Amino acid sequence: MTDALTGGVSKGSALEDFRKARRRAIMENIMGQVTGNSTSLLSYDDVRRKLKAGSMAGKGTQEIPLDAIIGSVGRYSDFTRSFLPRRDDDFDRWTNVEIAATGLIGLPPISVYQVGDGYFVIDGNHRVSVAHQLNATTIEAHVTEVRTKVPLSKHDQLDDIVRKAEYADFLTRTQLDETRPESDFTTTVPGRYWILEAQIETHAHFIHKHEAETLAYPEAAIRWHDEIYLPVVESIWRRGMLRDFPQRTVTDFYIWIWQHRATLREQLGWDIEPEDALTDLSEYFGARLPKVVERLTGWAYDVVVSNETRSDQPDKDIILTEPRKHLFDKILVAVTGNQKGWHALDFAIRLGKLEMSKMRGLHISSDKDEAAHREQTRTEFERRCEVADITGELAIESGVPANEINERAKWSHLVVVPMSHPPTTGIISRLGTSGLRDLIRRCIRPILVVPDKVPTVERLLLAYDGSRKAKEALFIATYLAKRTNSSLVVLTVSETASSHDPNLVEDVRTYLSNHAVSALFVQDTGTVVPAILRTIESHDCGLTLMGGYGRNSVMGAVLGSSVDELLRHAQQPILICT
Repeated sequence: MTDALTGGVSKGSALEDFRKARRRAIMENIMGQVTGNSTSLLSYDDVRRKLKAGSMAGKGTQEIPLDAIIGSVGRYSDFTRSFLPRRDDDFDRWTNVEIAATGLIGLPPISVYQVGDGYFVIDGNHRVSVAHQLNATTIEAHVTEVRTKVPLSKHDQLDDIVRKAEYADFLTRTQLDETRPESDFTTTVPGRYWILEAQIETHAHFIHKHEAETLAYPEAAIRWHDEIYLPVVESIWRRGMLRDFPQRTVTDFYIWIWQHRATLREQLGWDIEPEDALTDLSEYFGARLPKVVERLTGWAYDVVVSNETRSDQPDKDIILTEPRKHLFDKILVAVTGNQKGWHALDFAIRLGKLEMSKMRGLHISSDKDEAAHREQTRTEFERRCEVADITGELAIESGVPANEINERAKWSHLVVVPMSHPPTTGIISRLGTSGLRDLIRRCIRPILVVPDKVPTVERLLLAYDGSRKAKEALFIATYLAKRTNSSLVVLTVSETASSHDPNLVEDVRTYLSNHAVSALFVQDTGTVVPAILRTIESHDCGLTLMGGYGRNSVMGAVLGSSVDELLRHAQQPILICT
């Protein structure tokens, strides 16, 4: 039915359309409460203020998409996000607009501000509402563009505006949109930019303290970006962390890493580097069905064969492939608080000074230990590190020592323990589930076992049998020989002179030659441990390197191991590759 005078719909038909629109507005509000999505139009004044609006420019009259109109200058509370009317008393104005819109006269263009991809109605709210009711997709509008520091999307909700307002404040303070325009600091969670700003302030304080330079905030932001933010972000991109999380941003991950570092600090008592925290997060986020199955069946490890290497341990080749300047950047030291433990720490510090390592001490406290004893241990640990001018942190934990060390080994590149309880003889003791044997069998990092007396290391001994673990020992021996300018002795042992494998020695000789390391080669016959002890004594070797257990746990328990026997007799440090 049409109005005879105007050619548009009749007043009654327009009134019915208004009532339908009101019912839809009520349902839209209910669904918004159920889903948690806002059904309100955005206020232009709020958005303009929060996004730090700048200059304006007229863009003339053009057709704009209706679904990109997301707010209003003055009447944002009168309509829903899809411009359905919210007020019953608005029927007269609304129906007159529909009659005009469908009649011969038509309607003039609306006026809008354009902010990013979104539009805000200056004049013509009812025209937009009626156009939606008539299923139009575009509307003619006079457009004025408003430029802001942060772009606006037509899909943005109120929370998005809050987040973008925080981003705009961050850019205003730091000026990084001008000084480092290639970086995107967008986050998907509100209330996170204070973390970045706190880091900038901390970095500025660090620069002032160590470089005696006072920087203006934007200058400090540049240094923070280049020295702190960018290396971590590059690691995030390099590892492809965002592939499985397309809705998140690289700055989201950057902030999560620093939050994860704080959590790890609380859990471990150590300051974990961003790269290590990222590794931990990538392992967590990268968990798939095989890892889930391993976790579900992991109980069998402790119940059936507690000495077996766990299947979910990280790849032990990591020590050969990690791109770092020093091999042992971080050293975990078992700090017992007795003389044996201090010997082990002193030896670790000597190596750590050479490697510029961080000492991560771990003291396993028993229930009987008094608080005073724990503090004395901490004080002595810190004193020895300070005297040696080396960075050290001591964590105090309770539990089974081997278990606790194994849990924390992933955060270091080498584990140093005192020769407190070497494996004893007898099948019953070998079947035990704790102690040094258990530690060596399960640990994912090389273990350096230090005896009571710590000699000066001028000559290294590599006991080589060609096994995978022995090849890792060859790699470390080569590295240490070059790093310490120590001479190297390579020992191979065969049962008889006729059973000696010449390729074994040739492989080592080639490897060492490729790395410009010379060595003395010793070939011996008979049993392994006596041959090692003879070579240590005759060549005055201060450190022995070898592969770990070669047999599985059951066979090792029944037949014993050359590693166990050597630990019982050696008086020099032994580095065992696990």
